[in-house]
Amino acid sequence: MFRIGTLAAVGTLTLTGCFSSGAADDTADRARVAMLQPPRSGLSQFSDDAFKLSRWSTAETLVTLDDLGDAQPGLATDWSRVDERTWSFDLRPDVRFHNGAPLDSAAVVTALTAATTAAPKPRILDGVELTVTAADDDTVEVATEDIDPLVPQRLSSPQLAILAPAAYSAGGSDPVGTGTGPFVLTAVNGTSSATLDRNENYWGEPAKLAGIDVDFVPDGTARAAALRNGTADVVEAIPVSQAGNINPSLVHEVPMPRTNTLYLNTSAGVFADPAMRAAARESVDKDRLVEQVYEGRADAANGLLGPALPWAADRPARTETPAGDATGKKITLATFTDRAELPEVAVLLQQELEAKGFVVEQVVREYQFIETDALSGAFDAFILSRATVLDSGDPVAYMYSDFACEGSFDISQFCDPQVDEALASASATEPGDDRRAAILDAEKLILEKDAAVPMLHERVIQGESAGLTGVARDPRERTLITNQTAFE
Repeated sequence: MFRIGTLAAVGTLTLTGCFSSGAADDTADRARVAMLQPPRSGLSQFSDDAFKLSRWSTAETLVTLDDLGDAQPGLATDWSRVDERTWSFDLRPDVRFHNGAPLDSAAVVTALTAATTAAPKPRILDGVELTVTAADDDTVEVATEDIDPLVPQRLSSPQLAILAPAAYSAGGSDPVGTGTGPFVLTAVNGTSSATLDRNENYWGEPAKLAGIDVDFVPDGTARAAALRNGTADVVEAIPVSQAGNINPSLVHEVPMPRTNTLYLNTSAGVFADPAMRAAARESVDKDRLVEQVYEGRADAANGLLGPALPWAADRPARTETPAGDATGKKITLATFTDRAELPEVAVLLQQELEAKGFVVEQVVREYQFIETDALSGAFDAFILSRATVLDSGDPVAYMYSDFACEGSFDISQFCDPQVDEALASASATEPGDDRRAAILDAEKLILEKDAAVPMLHERVIQGESAGLTGVARDPRERTLITNQTAFE
């Protein structure tokens, strides 16, 4: 299943361009990576496949993010605000794409314009009208229809990576041999595998590895076995059920910006009463859920935002609504089967709610058959594993979607003018400490209303073979193999 040599020739798209790369049959210094999901959109950068290109360090963006989510230089070395709606970005000099073409303003305009005209648009551009023009050969200007303080953060999204103009010549985007990163994507074998070789002409410090050999392995048991038997060096998303069968020194837990949350219907039924929402909050035994469902490989939640965002630990104190008597109150508790742990969470949560006095009816379906009902308020309570930080590295979009009066994912049917005002204030605040404080103020108001009960923050389990160093453990899942990854 896992290769130690070259890819099979059948069905393989191979690059034979004019860049310098490592020998594909030199296996001594190549990392073998087993990834969870195969490409869903032919490795189009405008889809979620873009995160694979980023994790392989083949495609790069104008801007990167630090641990706090603040913008840092990437292919752009500096930027400034020209006016409320326009930003200027200075491009890094002496950068060449893997096919030898230079990085200049025309190439950046081509790449970002292709993103704005893609159908569907990259998720990071939902609701954003963005235009890009060349100010000179080394400077681009990015303008937005509305005032947007997050433009630099948006440009850090892997979906807005800058590929060579040739990548867009046939419509869509072709990442084979068109990136700028320390590794060159040389071959893609459908949904089975991919090969990358070291970019000997990288603008930064060259990669220490000769290359990367990737296999897409959706089966969690097979991924775990690959780490145990030494046929993979790096393994994504080892299932909790398999982690105990692996040498602990090879297993690393990475906190994720994902919160397992109990959403409560605030507009109708039992939980329209704030005292009943408080009773539901009090019934949740977070530590029990972490230990019994996640085998201790998660973090009990103190808020909507978890340890993947270290600054969230500085949240202000909350004033909690007193709980009412839930005896005999009938509720429906719903979730879905697509994430295997959620039905288990529902079973324990039903027991906890019933111990508080609620009478609970459970509804469990596949997500595609339950989402419409959940969004329409058909249930009193809904368990959801929710990503709290999307492509910009900023949680305001998630909070607005889930808890604003006009939110598009308002499972709680929640609408509160004070919360809307707080979210608007956070959205308008410039990135940095003030914005983070405004986000936590909005979180405080949401949780004081018990619109949702954050239960736990998930971790992903990453496997790394002994002797391999410099593998990124990234909560945002943007980086994995870097130019610093090496065998000891």
